Amino acid sequence: MFSSPTSPVVTLENVTQRFRVIQDRPDSLREIFSKFFRHNSVYHDFDAIRSLSLDVPRGQMLGLIGRNGSGKSTLLKIIAGVYRPTSGRVHVDGTLAPLIELGAGFHHELTGRENILLNGLLMGYSKEEMRDREQSIIDFAEIGDFIDAPIKQYSSGMHTRLAFAVATEVDPDILILDEILAVGDAGFQQKCFARIDNFRRAGKTILMVSHSMDQVSNNCDRAVLLERGSIVADGNPSEVVSAYRELVIPQLANAH
Repeated sequence: MFSSPTSPVVTLENVTQRFRVIQDRPDSLREIFSKFFRHNSVYHDFDAIRSLSLDVPRGQMLGLIGRNGSGKSTLLKIIAGVYRPTSGRVHVDGTLAPLIELGAGFHHELTGRENILLNGLLMGYSKEEMRDREQSIIDFAEIGDFIDAPIKQYSSGMHTRLAFAVATEVDPDILILDEILAVGDAGFQQKCFARIDNFRRAGKTILMVSHSMDQVSNNCDRAVLLERGSIVADGNPSEVVSAYRELVIPQLANAH
């Protein structure tokens, strides 16, 4: 199911994402600003992503795996434009729908119905286009009368249902999923993967972070293993999953 490697829709060239970590613990917000402007805070720089290069062809479903803190979510946020990398080049060709953080993009004081319209407008659709899609989104989300309740009253499962329904109904070229399917129940996950299969058949590109190795092995065309912000394995999902398990459980490596 690989597309031609000559036409990537996501390209990263020598990307580094550096964060400044403050080590001391000020007692108040005023002390934080005071230390910052006097330049006497104790800190160190941390590279969450290190000189990383990656091409994702059109139509590919890529699974990103790795231990907690390996840089998976940071990488997705760089691709989605949430972070501007410290160095390197990022190019994304096409419209993008990121499901990176639960409830991100929702205004918690607005209702679900109002947030459907708001998200569509932010993605460049007209009010009329979103009205046409509204009922399909509501039907997929299956949250009943809560569609007219403020988002702040939603459970995590309701957030997931509505966010996924909106992101996939607006028909993006690239869909980004960061553990979003870990929140829904088994029935909803099955429904989501059925829609993801439709996306794949339509030639869409999907990037997915998951701690479910079965999801990666069974659904992805390719997998990338991250460790300390760098790619340590890239290729066949089953082989990359095996490399991950050997990394996480060293005893497995010694048993082979």
